Amino acid sequence: GPTSALAKYFAIPAERVIVLHDDLDLPFDTVKLKQGGGHGGHNGLRDIAKALGTPAFLRVRVGIGRPPGQQDPADFVLKPFATSERGTLPVLLEDAADAVEALVDEGLLAAQQRFHGRSAQ
Repeated sequence: GPTSALAKYFAIPAERVIVLHDDLDLPFDTVKLKQGGGHGGHNGLRDIAKALGTPAFLRVRVGIGRPPGQQDPADFVLKPFATSERGTLPVLLEDAADAVEALVDEGLLAAQQRFHGRSAQ
């Protein structure tokens, strides 16, 4: 709802909307960028795609890694970061913010080339 309302108010096409989100399928401290794709069970992405009427928005995927053992992913994403991750977290968040700026300033391909393969550590 809010994402769609802001996009409409500012006349931003869905393809130019940038969504930052956590991603279980990426290792912790990883930032990846892409446009479009499925929601992969991520309720926030599902809701945004439904509200915008398309999944074609830009995404800054911030890796949080998979839950250990048999832990429910829904519980895992709501837990505080592990002590070992907290030192890296500020750099990871800074990288994610820098990735948004790169998307705006340089475009998707250049931003991908700049951030893919990097880690916050």
